Amino acid sequence: MNDLFTDEIVRAENLKKTFTLSRKQQRVEKTTSTRKVAVDGLSFSAYRGEIFGLLGPNGAGKTTTLRMLSTLIKPDEGDAYIMGHSVLKDPQKVRDCIGFLTSELKLEGFFTPDYLFDFFGAMHGVEKTVLASRKKELFGRFGIGAFSQVKVSDLSTGMKQKVSLVISIVHDPDVVIFDEPTNGLDVLTAKVVTDFLGELKNMGKSILLSTHIFSLVEKLCDRVGVIIDGKMAECGALSDLCGGKSLEERFFEIYRGIKGDIL
Repeated sequence: MNDLFTDEIVRAENLKKTFTLSRKQQRVEKTTSTRKVAVDGLSFSAYRGEIFGLLGPNGAGKTTTLRMLSTLIKPDEGDAYIMGHSVLKDPQKVRDCIGFLTSELKLEGFFTPDYLFDFFGAMHGVEKTVLASRKKELFGRFGIGAFSQVKVSDLSTGMKQKVSLVISIVHDPDVVIFDEPTNGLDVLTAKVVTDFLGELKNMGKSILLSTHIFSLVEKLCDRVGVIIDGKMAECGALSDLCGGKSLEERFFEIYRGIKGDIL
């Protein structure tokens, strides 16, 4: 591991999560089982000032993992610690120090970005003058200012994503967790988001992101964990994991080693 990353900020310990499948979900999963193990004994650490990526195919357990880290769902087994706070024992302290952004986040269409930023800022206890300064900075950075009084329902998909992003970091969290940060975005908005992730890292923030996009990991991540069928297949510095090969080539080597030559 790079000597720079010695201050452990996130630690996942043997996380496990199982879901009950409906009949429709059974058909989609092509299984007769009523239970699905989404995450199976997953452990890893992330460190201050790094971008850590969870890389895997759809259904690998990436989103479930991030939702457990963000206290949105509880693990069936294991625990995770964010800046020393247990997601099971101290969920509110975890929420106070993280920002969580997911493509599944749906903002109420009736409200404006201006109102929502103030609302979530108040929820996090951000002092009014600090909140006003944060709003000016972030709305300017992401070009939201001209749309601040427009109802969310009338915004473009890209602008909604930008609003979701700034709301998720309204309280200036030390740990930022993004689930598929560029999913569904046009190339211009995606670049704005990825550039900002780099800026957050330079500010000393710790960033966790999940993705299935190799180029995004290669561009942003210091370390990466390859997750397959809810388990950590490989984890380490990007350069060490790839060993001189492209990330895509190395990923499919790992995948075939676990799943067999089924591609």
